[in-house]
Amino acid sequence: MNKTKKGKLTFNEIWQKFGTFGILFLLLLLLAVLKPTYFFSASTAPQILAQSSVNILIAMGEFFAILIAGIDLSVGSIVALTGMCTAKLMVAGVHPVAAILLGVLLGALLGMINGALVNVTGLHPFIITLGTQAIYRGLTLIISNSSAVYGFPASFTKAISASVLGIPLVAIIAIVVALFLSFLTRKTKLGRNIYALGGNSESAWYSGINVKRHTLIVFIISGICAGIAGIVLLGRVGSAEPAAATGFETYAIAAAIIGGTSFFGGKGKIFGVVMGGLIIGVINFGMNILSLSSTLQQVVMGALIIGSVALDRFVANKK
Repeated sequence: MNKTKKGKLTFNEIWQKFGTFGILFLLLLLLAVLKPTYFFSASTAPQILAQSSVNILIAMGEFFAILIAGIDLSVGSIVALTGMCTAKLMVAGVHPVAAILLGVLLGALLGMINGALVNVTGLHPFIITLGTQAIYRGLTLIISNSSAVYGFPASFTKAISASVLGIPLVAIIAIVVALFLSFLTRKTKLGRNIYALGGNSESAWYSGINVKRHTLIVFIISGICAGIAGIVLLGRVGSAEPAAATGFETYAIAAAIIGGTSFFGGKGKIFGVVMGGLIIGVINFGMNILSLSSTLQQVVMGALIIGSVALDRFVANKK
């Protein structure tokens, strides 16, 4: 039994149910105290949602890699490469809708390459995606000639920057993807098999689950999410930068872990990842309005990852 006494919740249960909400609430409360004029502005919530959308999209893909006790360090480079290729296509005269679809397909292809390399070599995803991170970033620099690309249709950036009932379109895109992935993990055989694979890959294999096929699918999902994020980032920034999304894998990992995903596989929920992405967005927004340096933001992200994984291990040991 997880309860020490009847009707009394253990720390494990309290953290699993309310930990992410508690962190978000404390951050919002801190911002309200430190910068009330900014916090209570009508533009604050849409701004946080728009800033968080890219992190949430990348984190949802990272979630699947971590769910099978792996990791995907190439997501930031996939964001940059898909955004760059999409921009190049539009500048070349390809219709924005066709360019977007091709960008998402490119993300899926890059994720498939990651999964195929993991399956063929038998190496840990950390090693494979560390290598492809450099390869994909290098390809971005080659394709762009190390220069920013701009001049694509204004209709594209206008559409990405639009709002529906006050909610940024990019946030709606992230919500739609989250709902689909939540359904996939909770209601489909594929989702159950991925959880089983993360819990114990050997037991999953003995249960008849095709481990290599599901590993491939996981990295394809991660690539698609990063591809969508690349297109969203392209529309928000208004240009394709060769160095775009550098270090975003750190934000993605932090969002997934803070959202309750176990770094040791087999546990986590999409909703928690969305909350984790919002927390990262609030932290970045708060540090910006407090005029704190971007280098300090990196320190905070690193500390959050260490603290979250340590807490995850502590909770697992308590169980």
